[in-house]
Amino acid sequence: MTNEEKRTIYKNYRREYRRIFEILQKNDDPERLQLPEFPEECRGLICGAKSRHGNPCKRKDLHKNGRCRLHGGLSTGPKTLEGKRKSALNTGKTYEELIKQKI
Repeated sequence: MTNEEKRTIYKNYRREYRRIFEILQKNDDPERLQLPEFPEECRGLICGAKSRHGNPCKRKDLHKNGRCRLHGGLSTGPKTLEGKRKSALNTGKTYEELIKQKI
């Protein structure tokens, strides 16, 4: 079984686990539901993302997308001018004021 197939099984497990967990939190008949067991074939699954040197990442602390925190696709920030202006509003200043401070 390839790592991609294992990662797909892992993602499906996480999705089902989260669905049942949310039902249990709402107390909708908790005696009837049980959390699914972790799939044996996914034990020891590694991130596997390629590093700059071309080697696969060996981290085992995976998020729900099957990648580690370093390769999980975290946000790199706003790219458009509109997005940068909206982001600047969180600081209490305008985008133009922030630009002036950096110069």
